[in-house]
Amino acid sequence: MVEIGYHASHEQFPPSRLAAAAVAAETAGFDAVLSSDHFAPWSADQDESGYAWTWLGAAMARTRLPFGVVTAPGDRYHPAITAQAIATVEELFPGRFTPALGSGQALNEHVTGTVWPRKPARNARLAACADVIRRLLDGETVDRDEPVTVRAARLYTRPATPPPLFAAALSPETAREVAAWADGLITVNAPEDRLRAIIDAFREGGGEHKPLHLQVHLSWDADEEAAREQALRQWRFVALPPGLNQELELPEQFDAACAHVPVEALEPGVHIGADLDRHAAVLAAYAALGFSRLYLHQVGPDQERFIDAFGERVLPQLRAG
Repeated sequence: MVEIGYHASHEQFPPSRLAAAAVAAETAGFDAVLSSDHFAPWSADQDESGYAWTWLGAAMARTRLPFGVVTAPGDRYHPAITAQAIATVEELFPGRFTPALGSGQALNEHVTGTVWPRKPARNARLAACADVIRRLLDGETVDRDEPVTVRAARLYTRPATPPPLFAAALSPETAREVAAWADGLITVNAPEDRLRAIIDAFREGGGEHKPLHLQVHLSWDADEEAAREQALRQWRFVALPPGLNQELELPEQFDAACAHVPVEALEPGVHIGADLDRHAAVLAAYAALGFSRLYLHQVGPDQERFIDAFGERVLPQLRAG
């Protein structure tokens, strides 16, 4: 049976509200929580970005659910620091943590002032960081020169069992590349043929029988027009090409790039509508593709009403199926 998780969007809401939402999601019957890990929001209209690792400790202490996070080691986070953060969370909450490593976006990583690498270089750096993190979690003392520098790093506090290291991928090319080192894959909703290509590439690259997770952006409101308006206001940048999405540095640049995006351009990047049964059918179709966990991201401002409505109407349909 597919697990249904709640996505905590730090770009949109303060951490105190997201911690309360995680508790509400558990009460409503959600199975897991996913945390973003941003330094900046996508839009000047959002105006939030709490520190994910502090929030993870606080939110996990208030719940019993498994949690995930998508994080980008290599620039803003040195891989040794990422490994230390992962080890600490897993030691505190054994068996409840699934970190996913990605190659990052300039929106969050430009703050260090380093040159933003091309995608092939970012993927190579990601693989090196994953190797460093896994070796540190296994108790090794790590030295490395390229493409990240590590000197005599060792984790002195480690969990009894290291957590799985997932990879985040948005393209078949990256999915194939990360399959060699990842324990599982997380991606985001896209047209079915695109998702099938990502899944196939991951399996062909070495990810056969490894778990697949999916983040699903959706805009629900009991009023159809309100659902459309909030999708356009809060998540219009989903219409941008992936390459541009990873290269822009400032929320104001995203706003300018999306100034004339029509709401019709958002789907299927955001599933929009008031019909809860339609949302349930869309999610069931994703589960049929082989995803074992779906993290639902309500892009609209009313998180609490979304949690209650989906807990009451959508989750039971998916479990009955």
